Amino acid sequence: MITDEINMELLDQVKKSAPYVVAALVIVAGYYGIKNYMASRKVAASQAITSAYTADELEAAVEKYGSSDSGTALKLKLAKKYFDADRYEEALELYTSLIGKVDAAFADIPVVGKAQTLEAMGKIDEATTAYDTFVNENPNSFLALTAQLGLARCVAMTDKEGALKRLEELKELVKDDAAKLARVEALTDVITRK
Repeated sequence: MITDEINMELLDQVKKSAPYVVAALVIVAGYYGIKNYMASRKVAASQAITSAYTADELEAAVEKYGSSDSGTALKLKLAKKYFDADRYEEALELYTSLIGKVDAAFADIPVVGKAQTLEAMGKIDEATTAYDTFVNENPNSFLALTAQLGLARCVAMTDKEGALKRLEELKELVKDDAAKLARVEALTDVITRK
């Protein structure tokens, strides 16, 4: 009889704690389910960066993974694809939307991309301002030379001699880096021939 009472009491305790155990199991399973989902989503987004080539593929990838860790890289790749396809309004809109909203490692890309897009659209005054601001605020950026060359192209539209003078000064700054020097010399040749 005592054994039956103890068994009944234990069974009653099990019944009372069962919902808590089930809830804990659901939480643990949910955690691992979400963790696996996020990991598989991250892998899929990373794969989309390397496998998406057309604007349509990139648009679909941005739609699907734009909020993931790889979303910024996908959006930057899409903006560049728009630019390369002369879809300047879309490139400008996307680059502008990314300014100040990307990781520090990518922060300069949309700023210079926007300036290049403005230049391609023929908005030379806006492009000149964008390049000049970038060069002054980011002299050590990996895109500083790209911006300086863009600025020289814009200046050359109205002041060929001024642009050539800028490029001569730039040559002096980059004379110890053959790749950079070649870029400056190539633009100098183009402007000189105009």
